[in-house]
Amino acid sequence: MKKIFLIISVLWSVFVFGQIEDAWVYFNDKPEADFYLNNPLEMLSQKALDRRTNQNIAVDYTDVPIHQPYIDALNNTGTVIVLAKSKWMNAVHIQGTFSSISDLVNFSFVESIQYANKALNNSAKPNLNSKKHYPNQKNLNLAENFAYGNSDNQIEIHNGHLLHQEGFTGTGKIIAVLDNGFIGVNTALPFERLHNENLILGGYDFVNRSDDFYNGGNHGTRVLSVIGAYQENELIGTAPNASFYLFITEDNNSETPLEESLWVEAAETADSLGVDIINTSLGYATFDNPDYNYTYSDMDGITTFISKGLNFAYSKGIICITSAGNYGNASWQYITSPADALGAFSVGAVNNIGEYASFSSIGPTADNRIKPDVVAQGVASVNALPNGAINTSNGTSFSAPIIAGLTACLWEAFPDLNNEQLMQLIRESAHLYENPTFQLGYGIPDFYQAYQNLNKENPDKNIFVLYPNPASDQLYIYNNSLNENNYIRLFDISGKQVLEQSFQNNSSIDLKNLEVGLYIYKVLIGREVKTGKILKK
Repeated sequence: MKKIFLIISVLWSVFVFGQIEDAWVYFNDKPEADFYLNNPLEMLSQKALDRRTNQNIAVDYTDVPIHQPYIDALNNTGTVIVLAKSKWMNAVHIQGTFSSISDLVNFSFVESIQYANKALNNSAKPNLNSKKHYPNQKNLNLAENFAYGNSDNQIEIHNGHLLHQEGFTGTGKIIAVLDNGFIGVNTALPFERLHNENLILGGYDFVNRSDDFYNGGNHGTRVLSVIGAYQENELIGTAPNASFYLFITEDNNSETPLEESLWVEAAETADSLGVDIINTSLGYATFDNPDYNYTYSDMDGITTFISKGLNFAYSKGIICITSAGNYGNASWQYITSPADALGAFSVGAVNNIGEYASFSSIGPTADNRIKPDVVAQGVASVNALPNGAINTSNGTSFSAPIIAGLTACLWEAFPDLNNEQLMQLIRESAHLYENPTFQLGYGIPDFYQAYQNLNKENPDKNIFVLYPNPASDQLYIYNNSLNENNYIRLFDISGKQVLEQSFQNNSSIDLKNLEVGLYIYKVLIGREVKTGKILKK
């Protein structure tokens, strides 16, 4: 029996230590931080700085690029390869054998290692986070009453056409589409206006590390068309005058954790270029290697690498519109990542008369937050194919960009709102806001109602107010709910919970022990959950 056990142990060791693994290596500092913080235009565009200023968001340590010699040192080992990087998390995505990866803890600048296979993480140096410092385009001269053709319903169900009639069509807002490819966008008729008006600002293929982003798959092509295409009487996008960056992060030939890291790298690029909205019609739960699969408990908003990255993007003032997923009638059922992220604005699907689409992934998140946030038409959604043909498709992949475009239009109308204020305004306009469900979230948003409500300067409908923001040593909470089961939790940008406290009406929260920086709050009032940002100064 002992011999059999020994043989099994040896075989297991050979298997684990010999196969190629994915992992994230976290570094413990950024030696050039002072230079970049004193010269922010070396790492961020003026447009990105303007967005930060408008939303009272400070440039901080997480904006500083990774120290390139650290990356070079890992590559020079000859035993691992660096495939992606994240300045927000001061980390790189690598591949190598278990033994070659585990040896990297001997570098003095390596803080910790996290394997995609969670069963291996007990072997890595603990991640203590001890040294991390988290702190207008041309407008088309077109009639305001667009000839939407068959695409009319997916816009009019949200009264988006009324926003267009008010003159808000996304002008001046920049949307990044992160997807699997954009074949035909440079040649097909529905996208011709985007080129004529110089509304495609650029892009990049992160999968192949290429400047040619008009390749890959056609999913991104179809998603983009829902927002930005213009073909009279057939398809009008929800934000026909917005500008776009197109980034390929999804590999059509595989499903691996590397795609999460590429998404984060693309989101960082989008942030640095001054993007306002990121549309992500992608989701991750299972991979080619089942050892990397997520469980429902991982859908808590702070666990997966891509959700951590999205939370950073949110903290920088970006609105991240994400598809809820298409698992509603599958065994998984629930939303996928990054739709679970604390900062995500997740979109489920309904049909053309507003009924729940059975394939649309449901909530709640693992930590019991309402998801999806809202829903849009994801059954027979009108979109364009690479050859220019107008098509209909099913999926939350198409309901998300409907909302992304209309969000750009509403933000154009109220440019002084921050990202969380605008997201909350959209939630409050939805038809189930007072009684959300796990199938439809807060329901079908009415963008014209949101526009009118803010125009009328209605009093704040929130049942709690956090102030001041930014805060110093004390944070105050006004709560007009009589519920006694109230809690506030604060998370740093890495997703680590740093505070939990119960509160009643007109309570104060002591922040003296927190470092200066940006935090994400989660407020639980009875069964209702709200999230947002607090800056400790």
